[in-house]
Amino acid sequence: MNIVELSKKKFFITGGSRGIGSAIVLALAEAGAQVAFTFSTNEEKAQALVKSLPGSNHLCLQMDVSDSNSVDAAVNQVITAWGDVDGVVNNAGITRDQLLLRMKVEDFEKVISTNLTGVFSVTKAFSKSMLKARKGSFVNISSVIGSVGNAGQSNYAASKGGLEAFTKSVALEFASRGIRANCIAPGYIKSDMTDSLTEEQLKSFSDKIPLSRPGEGREIATAVAFLLSDAASYITGQTLHVNGGMYLN
Repeated sequence: MNIVELSKKKFFITGGSRGIGSAIVLALAEAGAQVAFTFSTNEEKAQALVKSLPGSNHLCLQMDVSDSNSVDAAVNQVITAWGDVDGVVNNAGITRDQLLLRMKVEDFEKVISTNLTGVFSVTKAFSKSMLKARKGSFVNISSVIGSVGNAGQSNYAASKGGLEAFTKSVALEFASRGIRANCIAPGYIKSDMTDSLTEEQLKSFSDKIPLSRPGEGREIATAVAFLLSDAASYITGQTLHVNGGMYLN
């Protein structure tokens, strides 16, 4: 059962072929939207997802979010096909964890260029058509780590903390044109990576969560769908924490 209505709306999702991204793509399509999503390397998986979606006129595109030329090419392809979009979900992101004293400069810079500069590039590329239409919604996927930090993730924490500050600035710049910008900050969410953890490791993580369990991708996707929808028309510049109580803002 869908809690929001998104029929006839069109959305662009980065990093949509797996994990939280694929849950978002599926939820939006099930709510009646057209979706265009990007993948980095696994075209077979992306094509399988787009073929499984309900509805029609969905798109999947290969894009390197850290390359502004690749971003511009993908955005132009979507605008050419659809004319405009109603919303953008900046989900693509990477981790390159290491203790600060052992972290290479290139690992710090790659995380920033993907998780933060990539969002800037996508947002800028879509802003012209949204400003002209005087409507639109950006939802950026942050992380609880952006609020609390984490040893061995100084690069990732910096990228997500920066993303939330960037989102507030975009919200202020675009509000007069009817464009909103918000963040979702997931906590510990089940994924392909967590499937390989032992029962003991899963229990250790769950013991740190007041709701005593990890989240599901669909729970993040539901929050994204809400922020994209007209039901959230008076919400902008905010970070919605979906973390089972791990961090209370």
